[in-house]
Amino acid sequence: MRPAFPIMGAVFLSFMVIGMALPVLPLHVHDVLGFGPFVVGLVAGFQFVAALVSRLWAGRLADSHGPKHAVALGLMAAIASGFFYLLSLAVVVRPLLSVLLLLVGRTLMGSAESLVITGGMTWALGLVAPGQAARSIAWVGMAMFAAMAVGAPIGSAVFADWTFMGIAVATVLLPGFALLMAVNLRPYLPAPSERAPIGTVLKAVMLPGLGFAFSGITFGAITAFLTLFFALNGWSHGAIAFTAFAAALIVSRIVAGHLPDRIGGARVALWCLVIQAAGLLMIGFASAGWLAMAGAVICGAGFSLVFPGLGLEAVRLAPPESRGLAMGTYNAFLDLTLGFVSPLLGFLGGVAGLGAIFIASAVAALCAVPIAWKLMHHRPA
Repeated sequence: MRPAFPIMGAVFLSFMVIGMALPVLPLHVHDVLGFGPFVVGLVAGFQFVAALVSRLWAGRLADSHGPKHAVALGLMAAIASGFFYLLSLAVVVRPLLSVLLLLVGRTLMGSAESLVITGGMTWALGLVAPGQAARSIAWVGMAMFAAMAVGAPIGSAVFADWTFMGIAVATVLLPGFALLMAVNLRPYLPAPSERAPIGTVLKAVMLPGLGFAFSGITFGAITAFLTLFFALNGWSHGAIAFTAFAAALIVSRIVAGHLPDRIGGARVALWCLVIQAAGLLMIGFASAGWLAMAGAVICGAGFSLVFPGLGLEAVRLAPPESRGLAMGTYNAFLDLTLGFVSPLLGFLGGVAGLGAIFIASAVAALCAVPIAWKLMHHRPA
């Protein structure tokens, strides 16, 4: 796993700005710009729509020009996103224009996220031993969530002292440091070969991708609505609850990240989906902040290995010469879910209360259990 560590560092820095924005962006849109839960969900989901649009292109770019090229391009898009955040703050007295500029910034950040994580995972897969595929997916993903876990409380502190301006400035600077780091890392250039058609890759990745999409609704619920759920219930430490979710995810990947390679990705994902749903139900029905906090920890532990577990199945089923496209397509299922479901979750929260968002996410996670069961008995042709 040592060759993947520098890549994890670049991913960590680039995703830290996303982590900084996650707990405060809903508060900025709701409290400063004055919009309701639907627009909060729209702003949160727009990043995932942009990531969805760029996923397949990011995968093809990583396969054809190398993952290092994709990562560098993504970091430049993240820097541009920060400049649009700054522009949105310049017109904050005109909320509609401000939120439109914010949406442009979120669009660029979605493209950046797609390029960096798809390129980073393809880069790591190319440098590590074949028997460590799931671990490399898990650890690069862990760098992403570690950045979010660290970024969430830092973002809350920055927001308290410097408002969203501090987040915007950090969004320009931190990807710049990551870009300086990435250009000095050893590249991985895939061997020239005929690329599999997109339809072939999509067919291979469809089943694990669909399972990940159901599970990934949890990510949209936690990132867009957990801090707001705490705030509206009068509970303190909403940002810490998100950090607890991410920290449980990280610890679980460190302790159990080898399990998908050892006993099978689908088998691990199946049990983790059940744990994930249990944590979500605890949040949705919580009557006190500590119960919701405990639910966030359980949910994070369950969610931790669903992504690498089903991701290993996607890599196993896809043509080996199209790993970048396979990972891009696999991640696109999450973007599809979050881009379209996050606004619907916001609408549900406005009608039935924010607790209903987490209950619905638990039901969605349980819908992925039969898919994981089927993958346990499915073998590639």
